[in-house]
Amino acid sequence: MVDASTPVPQDATTHAPADSTQDTAVGDAPAPVLLREPREGIPEPVADAAAVPGLAARFGAGTGPVALDAERASGYRYSQRAYLVQLRRSGAGTALVDPIPITDAGADLSALSAALADTEWVLHAASQDLACLAELNLRPHRLFDTELAARLAGFERVGLAAITERLLGFALEKQHSAADWSTRPLPESWLAYAALDVELLVELRDALDAELRRQGKSQWATEEFAALVHGLPSRPRPEPWRRTSGIHRVRGARGLARVRALWTARDEVARRRDTARAGCCRTPPSSRPPRPTPATSGS
Repeated sequence: MVDASTPVPQDATTHAPADSTQDTAVGDAPAPVLLREPREGIPEPVADAAAVPGLAARFGAGTGPVALDAERASGYRYSQRAYLVQLRRSGAGTALVDPIPITDAGADLSALSAALADTEWVLHAASQDLACLAELNLRPHRLFDTELAARLAGFERVGLAAITERLLGFALEKQHSAADWSTRPLPESWLAYAALDVELLVELRDALDAELRRQGKSQWATEEFAALVHGLPSRPRPEPWRRTSGIHRVRGARGLARVRALWTARDEVARRRDTARAGCCRTPPSSRPPRPTPATSGS
């Protein structure tokens, strides 16, 4: 557990050295400090719509940027909805929000969004989370994307754990990144993992902002971040059934029609069950499109 007084390395609050975008040779840097639990403990998830106004007031009274993250159940569920939302802001601490019972009650997080309307939101890989946050009526007016900032600064490894270790000297455990976040109740170790994802996100933002300024790329970053806020949502992929595994072996219009029919039926089942399309049902061998018969030398 990291004590609340654990200092962030000084170079994380100023800027990285001139060669910061290059990998450091083994032995040149001290071993990173492993973060196991949030410095203020693991907060109890907010799961009651009646508690949202109080949460909004608490974070609205905080200072500086607000760090946000969302956990989905990709690979387990059909939808890409958020199953947990994490926030951290100076003066407000860390909060975990379970949006499922809140939305089931017909409510959303618009009060929280309104309280943070004039605040810069800090996310890592924002394009992955903005859609599911918007479903909860959480929409930023300004944001700073730490992954995009790291790319603009020229870092080779831009994952949250890698860039946090590189710039701040802290190691994040990522063993729950592919977990089924629709699980209820969420294990305490998962909640700790989720809270740690926003623990140092604002400090990371400051370190990357300093590096972008040093490289003269601040204006580029500002324009890219604005494009994320005001950009159009991504369009659905046309004819997604054409990405079916093994479709390259199918020949003829009749075979392709069978693939499309099977894909559409499986997609509908997955949608109804809210389970990942790939695992919702298996195509029996007798229903699979036949492989083309190879030509023989005598034909």
